[in-house]
Amino acid sequence: MTERKYIIAVIGGAECTPSEEMQAAMVGRMVAVHGATLICGGRGGVMEAACGGARAGGGLTVGVLPGNTRDEANPYVDVPIVTGMGDARNAIIINSADAVIAVGGGYGTLSEIAFALKRDVPVVGLSTWSAAGARQDELPIIQVGSAEEAVKTVIAMLESKAGEVSSSESEIIEG
Repeated sequence: MTERKYIIAVIGGAECTPSEEMQAAMVGRMVAVHGATLICGGRGGVMEAACGGARAGGGLTVGVLPGNTRDEANPYVDVPIVTGMGDARNAIIINSADAVIAVGGGYGTLSEIAFALKRDVPVVGLSTWSAAGARQDELPIIQVGSAEEAVKTVIAMLESKAGEVSSSESEIIEG
């Protein structure tokens, strides 16, 4: 049986700063270099920069679009998913992802972070939201300082989780 590639969501604003654009492009490139598939909202800003970076790195990009047409996809989306669901598409992005890297972002990004935390999907943040829970405890958004650190952190978390699953599977088989 072949191993499934990781799917990493890169989320962030449709409008972004030049710094966020550069960070997102580097994140996308590194996601591709690590052999993972990039999933995002498929439009402009952070999403377009990340897809462009992934494409430059030889990776596959999936854009989950809010409207009813593929025409709204940025030019670097390989697989456009047309939902007609508006912001509700955020749940599809997160439910499809093994991990999330948030670059900057507004309230839409915050909603994706909330979906991820609710589902126990790891979230790594690069110049993005930090938040406290209802009990004022810090939410588990791992803040990093660079695109390289963001992708390395996500890959290490996923490989560690995969190792835990493999060892528990072998215990079941041997037991």
